[in-house]
Amino acid sequence: DSPWYSWYRFHHWPDSYDSWWGIRTLPAVEESSPSYVDFIIDAKDSIIRRWLRAGASGWRLDVADELPDWFLEKIRAAMEETAPDSVLIGEVWEDGSNKIAYSQRRRYLLGSETHGLMNYPFRTALLAYLSGGDADDFREAMETLRENYPRFAFYSAMNALGTHDTPRILTLLGVGNECRDRSREWRSSFRMDPDQRRRGKELLKLGAALLFAFPGSPTVYYGDEAGMEGFEDPFNRRTFPWGHEEPELLDWFTRLGHLRQESAALRRGGIRYRVSDGPLLAFTRTCGEETILAAFNTGDQTAALRLEDGERVQLLLGAARFQSAPQGHTLTLPPRTGSLMRLLAGQEEGTAYSD
Repeated sequence: DSPWYSWYRFHHWPDSYDSWWGIRTLPAVEESSPSYVDFIIDAKDSIIRRWLRAGASGWRLDVADELPDWFLEKIRAAMEETAPDSVLIGEVWEDGSNKIAYSQRRRYLLGSETHGLMNYPFRTALLAYLSGGDADDFREAMETLRENYPRFAFYSAMNALGTHDTPRILTLLGVGNECRDRSREWRSSFRMDPDQRRRGKELLKLGAALLFAFPGSPTVYYGDEAGMEGFEDPFNRRTFPWGHEEPELLDWFTRLGHLRQESAALRRGGIRYRVSDGPLLAFTRTCGEETILAAFNTGDQTAALRLEDGERVQLLLGAARFQSAPQGHTLTLPPRTGSLMRLLAGQEEGTAYSD
């Protein structure tokens, strides 16, 4: 007799029904039920419309693979009608341009469904680079994604180092995968030692600088900016350490946020790779007259980056150092650091710094 009975698929009422991946506390919903579509999308006070009118900027759809294309299209249409500037992001772990789910090629990025996707391919490639991989593998993976994605999707991708579905990024970078076979009890009480935490912080600052410098929408999982650690769920969901944040990381993320807000090049600029070789990665973001140079060194040794003729830099964030020589200007990048600089092509001798 329940008005919501048609929303669920019972094999035997009331104790046998479809559920998400067999988890009984997460009953599966029948999206095609007219009253469900009305409740979520179509009605004047539907979930989608009500919260957009209340001030939400958009929706992120969990497990977008398990929502049919027609359902995504209806959500997008309702959002455009209610709040034309709102954004629809889908959780997809792979390259969304050629994703096949349940034997169907999906249409996420063809213009009628999502505006962008969670960029797990970015996270995968960045973690490999931060863990000692070749910078050119990162470049190749990201250029493949740029080739496959429409421009709007590439620049609207939800880029992140960590999420509620992954171990804490600080733990991954400081410890690596060496503890994957330890018991849950051991992982629940594990805390990094000072050397692990120091290395994790260095690589996290580098990774965060790349996150905020790269095309797409930089997204920070709560507490990563405060130095929280922990393995997979539920150890990545501890409460925020109010009053005990890691000052060095909090300041770094704050400054990155300000730079991103102030720089049109970092928000909307095109990307051009300068070098991607071993531990050394550098690219520029250009919008109008502004060009930002982002340079990274994941290695244990200092690295040098040669600038183009006539280029000088204004250091915005990081530890890179400009060196002038008759054979050309170079940047010196300390080990495990990332730096953001404004290019000053054609300027007089002398370099401005603000660090």
